[in-house]
Amino acid sequence: MNAQTKFDELIVGYDVPAVPGMDAADIQTPALVLDLDALERNIKKMGEYAKAHGMRHRVHGKMHKSVDVAKLQEKLGGAVGVCCQKVSEAEVFVRGGIKDVLVSNQVRDPVKIDRLAQLPKLGARIIVCVDDVANVADLSAAAQKHGTTLETFIEIDCGAGRCGVNTTPAVVEIAQAIEAADGLKFTGIQAYQGAMQHMDNFADRKAKLDTAIAMVEDAVNGLKAEGIDCELVSGGGTGSYYFESNSGVYNELQCGSYAFMDADYGRILDEKGNRIDQGEWENALFILTSVMSHTKADKAIVDAGLKAQSVDSGLPVVFGRDDVEYLKCSDEHGVVGDPDGVLKVNDKLHLVPGHCDPTCNVHDWYVGVRNGKVETLWPVSARGKAY
Repeated sequence: MNAQTKFDELIVGYDVPAVPGMDAADIQTPALVLDLDALERNIKKMGEYAKAHGMRHRVHGKMHKSVDVAKLQEKLGGAVGVCCQKVSEAEVFVRGGIKDVLVSNQVRDPVKIDRLAQLPKLGARIIVCVDDVANVADLSAAAQKHGTTLETFIEIDCGAGRCGVNTTPAVVEIAQAIEAADGLKFTGIQAYQGAMQHMDNFADRKAKLDTAIAMVEDAVNGLKAEGIDCELVSGGGTGSYYFESNSGVYNELQCGSYAFMDADYGRILDEKGNRIDQGEWENALFILTSVMSHTKADKAIVDAGLKAQSVDSGLPVVFGRDDVEYLKCSDEHGVVGDPDGVLKVNDKLHLVPGHCDPTCNVHDWYVGVRNGKVETLWPVSARGKAY
């Protein structure tokens, strides 16, 4: 069965929001829409940056949860693979053909560890984060059971206050345990400063990263003193990649949101005080929504409410317009302020979500649009893979 036959068997408005060849105006809403031109420009730009700075770029798969987007990032941006947060999510990417996958999180449950240890059999390099020496024996036993090798990053808590150790002796202790364990390989350090990614001020973000870089450098030197080399030092996000790539310590980036952009990231400022969605990156991801009611003269009601997005980082922003404003939402409704009454029923709006990652996770499909036509339909491949 070829791809077109598969699409022909799908019902628009029931199975899918659109099919290739349709006019973009006919996409059923609410739907996730990708501006393919903007997406490709973002991917190429980050790829060129990483190459120019001698950095590997391992794109963050948890952002889009899409094998198709990840493959586009490899093809157009030179990405080396993906990082993701869960074992089931990793398996989706591996089964989809991604050959270098980092679980940038701890895996402690025995069932999950067992499944993780089987993934290299599918032909992929698998790396997992460790922040507790007690985890080493369990990972080693599973790898030996399945005749595989699991690579490991020791995670440093460099300011996010979540997982990770925060002293060099702790890093050295875990690395030595890994070096002595069968079926495991010590590959390097995970040091992602997530707490500062959305700080608006450039100087404030830099101060946080300066502290993180000093911690990582001390850990790398501590390992070298014990004869242990770090092949990779991995971290960096859309709000900080320029710090890590110029640190002289990191050699792998983990940027994710740059490809799509969202309203929360868009508000942060670059070194010159400009918003990063006004020159550095383009908005490529939108929630397409339709006006379903306009009985109130100054308000339009649209069909994208809480069930079409995540508002943990704020409400969405209406793209390309300043005459209307998304004001609030309930389960199935969004209220759009329309003081001049410019909207009418069935008008469509492009919303920039407040937070792209959890918004993508509540949809089944991406609708890729170019020149007013639906060009492609991609599944949100790892949606629901939270195990």
